[in-house]
Amino acid sequence: MTSKISLTRYLVEKQRIHDRIPSDLRLLLEVVARACKSISHAVTKGALGDVLGSAGTGNVQGEIQKKLDIIANEVLIEANEWGGHLAAMASEEMEGIYVVPNRYPQGEYLLLFDPLDGSSNIDVNVSIGTIFSVLKKPEANGAGVSEQDFLQAGNRQVAAGYCIYGPQTTLVLTVGDGVAMFTLDSEQGSFVLTQEDVRIPEDTREFAINMSNMRHWAAPVRRYIDECLAGKEGPRGKDFNMRWVASMVADVHRILTRGGIFLYPWDKREPDKPGKLRLLYEANPMGWLVEQAGGAITNGKQRILDIQPGTLHERVSVILGSRNEVERVTGYHAG
Repeated sequence: MTSKISLTRYLVEKQRIHDRIPSDLRLLLEVVARACKSISHAVTKGALGDVLGSAGTGNVQGEIQKKLDIIANEVLIEANEWGGHLAAMASEEMEGIYVVPNRYPQGEYLLLFDPLDGSSNIDVNVSIGTIFSVLKKPEANGAGVSEQDFLQAGNRQVAAGYCIYGPQTTLVLTVGDGVAMFTLDSEQGSFVLTQEDVRIPEDTREFAINMSNMRHWAAPVRRYIDECLAGKEGPRGKDFNMRWVASMVADVHRILTRGGIFLYPWDKREPDKPGKLRLLYEANPMGWLVEQAGGAITNGKQRILDIQPGTLHERVSVILGSRNEVERVTGYHAG
């Protein structure tokens, strides 16, 4: 009988045998995983834990916060501030960075997270998740830490992942040598490796986009979707299925599992905004995961992981998933 490989064992082997990660990064990822287990427990309680509904407050993005948004944010901060692995954290729910208090030792890493992606789905019991990204603090900046330290391109990430809270709680992780999936064993209380070397098929017949916004899209996106909708009789010569969960974690998890393309494009309602999704908290970590699984991610014009962020809450248009489809849409923008 093959023994189960826990997340801890997987990370230890990445450190000791494969020399892929240092010990501090290993310990940091274990703490993030434990925080995700706590969030999963809160999500599972639902109405029984009085965690559903609005908190009656707004975040820096101008969005109404759910109770679980605030709970998840606090869980991640409290779990990670005292371990000595981090210098600071940044969250989609906070306006500025959270520097590790002086009473705790400061580490060399920076943690960014969307504590609860897809929170509009909380009250209707649809899959939601936590997205995270880890950066190395620039050595040139000395002992202090500032917002500028977080403004690094996605190609400088040292770890990224998400935890999806659905029928199973699954942690998906990359440290730069492929993508692995871990399922939470609720009886044992630990994440167990259930899939390694995840690969996204290069071709697909499935797309994910919010069709209600079609009238607002730019011409290249409209062209691509029109071709998909035309099916066998159209220029693509095949039928496509459409999926849309309104939870990036859920849509990306489906693509990592069976392929597909996800689009959250620019639209003309807010022409001065390059997109809706956040570059640092959503696009970069998801983009690295997708690339590590053989897929691609662009904003329609360039690889997202090469974008130099200008602000902590910068937004971006996102096209990700099966490589050949992403390249097709990107080519339409170029043409």
